[in-house]
Amino acid sequence: MMFKIALRSIFRNLRRSLITLLAIAVGLAAMLIFAGYALYDGLVLQTTVVQRGGHLTVYRKGYFDFGSGDPAIWGIGDYARVVRLIAADPALRRLTAVVTPVQFLGGIAENAANGGSRTFFATGFVPADQNRLAQWDAYGIGQALESTSLRGDDPARGVIGFGFARYLGLCEALHLAGCPKPPKTAPSRADTNVAALPAQDFSAVAEPPRAAPRAPSINLMAATAGGAPNIVSLTIDRVEKQGAQEMDDGYVVMNLALAQQLVYGRGERRVTGIVLQLHKTEDIAAARTRLEQLFAAHRLDLEVRDFEEINAFYGQTLGFFDSMFSFIAVLIGIVVLFTVSNTMGMTVMERIDEIGTTRALGARRGRIRSQFLLEGALLGLLGATLGIGLAFAAAFAINHAGLTWTPPGDAHPIPLKLYLSGAGGTIAAAWLVLVVVATLAALLPANRAAKLPIVEALRHV
Repeated sequence: MMFKIALRSIFRNLRRSLITLLAIAVGLAAMLIFAGYALYDGLVLQTTVVQRGGHLTVYRKGYFDFGSGDPAIWGIGDYARVVRLIAADPALRRLTAVVTPVQFLGGIAENAANGGSRTFFATGFVPADQNRLAQWDAYGIGQALESTSLRGDDPARGVIGFGFARYLGLCEALHLAGCPKPPKTAPSRADTNVAALPAQDFSAVAEPPRAAPRAPSINLMAATAGGAPNIVSLTIDRVEKQGAQEMDDGYVVMNLALAQQLVYGRGERRVTGIVLQLHKTEDIAAARTRLEQLFAAHRLDLEVRDFEEINAFYGQTLGFFDSMFSFIAVLIGIVVLFTVSNTMGMTVMERIDEIGTTRALGARRGRIRSQFLLEGALLGLLGATLGIGLAFAAAFAINHAGLTWTPPGDAHPIPLKLYLSGAGGTIAAAWLVLVVVATLAALLPANRAAKLPIVEALRHV
């Protein structure tokens, strides 16, 4: 009976109740739309990171803390044995999709055609393995992302950043739109001409002469692990714009064999790390534990880092979205609190005669209090439920509107979507919180109604 009375009472003043319900519904819908956007953004960012660098990376112990500035001397020796050890382990074989070595390096690049030079940082991949890394699509959004793809038929071909091409004066040779030419008054770089270095320093590792290349090439110079200068030629296969300018201005991706040739020359070929891409992100803890056990059993001086440790911006981005969601939730909660409190206060004032009559018929104060609390809870329940419906309707409209956006760390627009289907826990928590807030908002008016003296309430008739 109390539920029936409460349901009828909240619609006694239909316009006021509808305004209150809409305030709750729109507030919850706004929260959930942002939650769906944040979830989608996080999944896009995770997909990008995992496609480019896997879930876990094995380094020589101490590299992550002390060796990133000189990856050549912190290489993993006999890395092929380590790769086979990981690939042969039954537990890891079940969890992993790709196990591949990578080489990080840096140095100076020169365009011999015009003397332009620029520092670079590069990553060397096994092309076939890199293409497999790019296929990871656990959340169904990877097909929208553009990823670097190396050619396996020519180890001397690679990919560079748009800004890097601009610095080296390759805009015209590569036919890049929107790429300015270097000014004619640019200072001479004759003193940095790596092609003018003594030939005997590079003869041991120089590439055999080739016929006129079909694409522009640049010279890459770096110090070998032994400290000697070394140089190789890289043919530009493709230019790929990066999301961050500092990355775009020095970005190079090359074949692992060419990277090792530049870093190690005639010496032992090593790699900076061994990347593991898993089938599921949830398996990181299990895979990491097993790797550490495996390395300890074979007395290997190696350590394991996950993609969140390597890419600090990933956790920072998720933390930013969490803080923004909390801020929005607090604001919506305050609006709902005052809206429901005002509505219930006006309801109590309009029903003083009813309260007096009910009390005169023997109803206790607790029943009056419960009655108004139930009405507040029903307002919250109906409004929050309507808000969920509005959020899913908005998500459907946005997901099918063809909107695009550029995610952090990327330079290419992708479809804008809201992932509410994967936010079940957030939806349930937000719904419950708003129902509780609406109930608490009715507490003060309900107490005031319960404490009305019977005689004064009846006199109000």
